[in-house]
Amino acid sequence: MPRVIDLTTHSGAYGSRLLVEAGHDVVRVESPQGDALRRLGPLLGKTPDLERGACHQYLNAGKRSLAINLDSPSGRKLLLGLIRKSEVMVANLPLPVEEKALLEANPNLVLTKVEDGEPELCAFARSGLLSLTGQPGKPPMLLGGHVIYAATGLYVAIATATALRVLQQTGRGQVVTVSVRKCLETLVEQAMVEYTYSGKGTERRGSMGNMTPVSGAIPCKDGYWVISQIHRAGRWQKFTEWIQDPDLMADPSLGEAETQHRKRDFIMNRMKAWSERFNKSELVEEGQRRHFPATPVSTPLDLVEDPQLIARGFIAEMDHPEFGRIMFPQGAVAGIMGTRAVPAPTLGQHNAEILAELGYSETAIQALRDSGAM
Repeated sequence: MPRVIDLTTHSGAYGSRLLVEAGHDVVRVESPQGDALRRLGPLLGKTPDLERGACHQYLNAGKRSLAINLDSPSGRKLLLGLIRKSEVMVANLPLPVEEKALLEANPNLVLTKVEDGEPELCAFARSGLLSLTGQPGKPPMLLGGHVIYAATGLYVAIATATALRVLQQTGRGQVVTVSVRKCLETLVEQAMVEYTYSGKGTERRGSMGNMTPVSGAIPCKDGYWVISQIHRAGRWQKFTEWIQDPDLMADPSLGEAETQHRKRDFIMNRMKAWSERFNKSELVEEGQRRHFPATPVSTPLDLVEDPQLIARGFIAEMDHPEFGRIMFPQGAVAGIMGTRAVPAPTLGQHNAEILAELGYSETAIQALRDSGAM
C-alpha cells in the first residue's frame, strides 16, 4: 500500500486516520517536542504527558511516528528523502518545505494541502454554521468536541483517495487543496436551499429539528430520543394514534403542514409530556415498528457497549501498552477493509525503523542527531 507522510494539524488528522483504516502506511512527522495534537485534552488518566491525550490516541492510532526538526537544514533534507520514497504527503499550510522542492524530489507525488488559516471558532462562524447552532433567542454556540474537524478530515481523506486513484490510473501525481472553511460551508447547504426556496432563514432550535416541524431530541425516562416525522398524507393520523394525546387529536388543522410549522412548539411540548413516561428503547422500538424514523440519543458509554457497533467491528478490543485491554473505535473504513489499528505511537517511536528503510546506517542516524535534525 502507498506510504503517506502526515503533517496535518487537528483539522486534517482524521483524514490521515481514515487512510490508516484503508491500509496505508501513514508516517506522522512531528517535532521532537511533540505536536499540538498530543497536548489536546481530554487527557487519559491523572498524569499529563504527551502520550495520554485522547485525541492523539484516536487520531494517531495505527500511524508511525517520526520525530525530526524541520527547522534545521538536515531535518528538511531528511523529509525530502522520505518524500522520494513515498506516494502521498498530506499537510496543513504553510508547508515546511517549498512545494517546488517537494515536487522536484518526487514529481509524481500526491500532495494534499489543507488550508486552515483561522481558529476553529472563526471558521465555524464564517461558514454560517454558527448561526444555526444554539438555543433559540440566545447567542449561538460552537459545537463541542471539535466535531467540525471530523467533517473536514473526511474531505481531506476523500480528496487524497481520489488523487491516489488518478495516480494509479495515469501514473501522474496530483496537487489538491482542501479548504476548511469551504468544507464547513457545504454543511450549510440545506439552510441555503431552504432560504432560496421559501425566503425563510433557518432559526436556531437547540435540540429541536428545523426542516420538519415534528422532529428533535425529546426527554424521556432514561435520557433522550429523537424522532423526525415527515409530513405525508395519512401520517399525522397514524402519529396521533400512537401518541394518544387529546389536545393533538382535538385539532384537525394540525394535519396540515403549514399549521404544524406554526404550532411546532405546541406539538413538541405535548410530545415531551408524553415521552417522559417511557424509556428511550421503548419509544424507539415502537416508533420504528410504526415506521416513524426514531433513534436513541446514545451516550459514549452506550456506544462502547453497542452490540451493533461491536458486531460490525467498528469497536473492538485492543491491548494497549499503557491502558491495558480496552474497547477501541477501529472505524467504519477499518470494518469494511478488515484492518486493525494498533495503539497510537509514542513520540519518535519509529525513528530508527523508518530511517533504516531509507537506507541510513547507525552512523548516519547518529550524525542526524548530532546535526540537530532529531
